[in-house]
Amino acid sequence: MTPTAPAAQGTTAARLRHSSRAHALRLALLAVVLVLIAAASVTIGAREVGPADILEALRGSTEGFGPAAVATRIPRTLLAIVAGAALGTSGAVMQGVTRNPLADPGILGINTGASLAVVVGIAWFSLSGASAYIWVAILGAALTSVLVYTLGSLGRGGATPLKLALAGAATGAALTSFISAVVLPRSDIGDSVRSWQIGGVGGGTYASLQQVGPILLGGMVLCLLSARGLNTLALGDELAAGLGERVMLTRALASLGAVVLCGGATAVTGPIGFIGLVVPHACRLLVGPDHRWLLPFSAVSGAALLTAADVLGRIVARPDELDVGIVTALLGAPFFIAIVRRRKLVLL
Repeated sequence: MTPTAPAAQGTTAARLRHSSRAHALRLALLAVVLVLIAAASVTIGAREVGPADILEALRGSTEGFGPAAVATRIPRTLLAIVAGAALGTSGAVMQGVTRNPLADPGILGINTGASLAVVVGIAWFSLSGASAYIWVAILGAALTSVLVYTLGSLGRGGATPLKLALAGAATGAALTSFISAVVLPRSDIGDSVRSWQIGGVGGGTYASLQQVGPILLGGMVLCLLSARGLNTLALGDELAAGLGERVMLTRALASLGAVVLCGGATAVTGPIGFIGLVVPHACRLLVGPDHRWLLPFSAVSGAALLTAADVLGRIVARPDELDVGIVTALLGAPFFIAIVRRRKLVLL
């Protein structure tokens, strides 16, 4: 017997409630994993520390190696969490806006644009400190995103996923050359700029977190508010407009949030690649394409992945360290190759 309409609606509502509870449970478990990784980040380094050292550091003591190490690692861990969440969310939003599974702040050249802006500010305007870098990096990221989208929109068919990926790769390569052209004549800033360009969280401080935190929070709010609109954009611009979605406004607000997240994170950590590419794809396997769940999952997963990469960089090169930008590149490059080989360039 075919179920009546009210019965079918009740069944659908029950399935949605069950799915929401399952997603909420997965998100809670993922948050627990993040807490455990953060605890490992505080305790693991050139020399491991114990609970007594952590308690002493939390009381404000910096006497002795253990408490001093903990006092340094806590802001470093917090920076990895904040930057990872920003990059993971930014990548998910960019993939939703462009309907391109290869969209990522690094692959689209946006990280490189933010880096060029900071390097120019350091070399030509004597900028210093995270507070100065943040706004310059966001401006560079915004201008680069506009340039990439304009280049990808040229020709027949408009801004297709493949054209955007190619435009981003070409723009990133060109901007990297410009960075070298700016840095090479300046031996006085060469070492510090090259170290910053690798990407890392070792220089995290409470001051930099206080400066970048409100900006990243604003970008995160914009992205989360755009989640429902991104779901509609996935159906195509014409159908989304037919359903009453203000396509250009939704795309502009979501893009602004992604640019703010990308630029702010790059300002305090340097350009870190592949977090925004790997994390959204992994999260879609858990929660599907619904951005209302995908964005929170991408934020928590990005934070966990970047923090874990930082811990891994301390372990494999003891007593030295590998910068987290190197570790994420080693982890993300094979994943990127796998996506390209599948040739699924349109998100469904």
